[in-house]
Amino acid sequence: MIEKTIEEYSGEFNKTQLWKKLPKKVMWQTYLVVLDYLENINKIAFDRNGIVGYIWNPKLAKIFMKRPRIKL
Repeated sequence: MIEKTIEEYSGEFNKTQLWKKLPKKVMWQTYLVVLDYLENINKIAFDRNGIVGYIWNPKLAKIFMKRPRIKL
C-alpha cells in the first residue's frame, strides 16, 4: 500500500505530505521503517528538498542481473 502510493505520487511530495495521502492510516513509526527499507533496496530516493521519488525499474534490473559479474 505504501509503495503503490509512493509510485503514484513520485516526485510530488515529501515524507509528511505523502504520509497524509495514504488511503489507510499507518502509524508514523511504521511508515518511516518502510521508507527506510525501500530506500535501502533502491526502490525510492530522496532529493535534497526531501521529495520522495520512486526509482525502481524492473526492466533495467533484469538487464543488470543478466550481465556477467566482474571479478577482481
